[in-house]
Amino acid sequence: MEYNQIIYAVADHVATITLNRPEQLNAFTGTMMREMIDAFDRIDADDDVRVVIVTGAGRGFCAGADLASGGDTFAAGGSDVHTQVPGVPRDGGGLVSLRIFECTKPVIAAINGPAVGVGITMTLPMDIRLASENAKVGFVFARRGIVPEACSSWFLPRLVGISQAAEWCYSGRVFSAAEAQAGGLIRSVHAPDDLLPAAHAIAKEIVDNTSPVSVALTRQMLWRMLGADHPMQAHRVDSRGIAERGRSADAREGVVSFLEKRPPVFPVKVSDGLPEIFPDWQPPTFS
Repeated sequence: MEYNQIIYAVADHVATITLNRPEQLNAFTGTMMREMIDAFDRIDADDDVRVVIVTGAGRGFCAGADLASGGDTFAAGGSDVHTQVPGVPRDGGGLVSLRIFECTKPVIAAINGPAVGVGITMTLPMDIRLASENAKVGFVFARRGIVPEACSSWFLPRLVGISQAAEWCYSGRVFSAAEAQAGGLIRSVHAPDDLLPAAHAIAKEIVDNTSPVSVALTRQMLWRMLGADHPMQAHRVDSRGIAERGRSADAREGVVSFLEKRPPVFPVKVSDGLPEIFPDWQPPTFS
């Protein structure tokens, strides 16, 4: 796919997706949705990519849905998405969030400027969020007469707690990166010129020191267990994972490289296939 509203680049085992409508503060459209989903498909298929960074071009990260349609902006479900059950359009932000949720690589959000509406909810299934001092955040849906989308009613309370999520969503106000950090949404706040270097430093630590398959499985374990109702479910998954990974070439290399005091060179690739440690996992369908 040729990209018109994002920029996709890979360097040093890091894929960078840059939302690229700077004159519109990277406002979200159906085109951007499809391009982001395609980019994450490419990321999962490319063993050279170990980590993903998502950021915005210009002075904004993403100003939310493009409001060019005026009062009819949300009439069809918020974007020009046509995949639907009869009479029910799919939420475009939700399709992006679900695709990021299923990604096998860690995803870092480098929020360089305003991130409101879908501009912030799309970051919730990302693993780590960093922000510029210039960033502003807002779950503004109630002020637009709609409701939270992009699966944020699932993600946000799990990330920041129900009370903080409720305050931000009920008020719909726009707030600072510092408040987002204090509320547990943002890992750290940086001077504008330091934001991407900080994101790349985290990515480099992952790239240089970890097994791609171990990270992919760990990502599944952490996110999927958020919905578990008893630690026994985690114990089952942990036990299967340790058994599978413990006899792998990666486990041998991880121990030997540590004993030999050298950087590891993990031989197993994500494209070789992930061990089945979630035999009962069945992603629900839209209905």
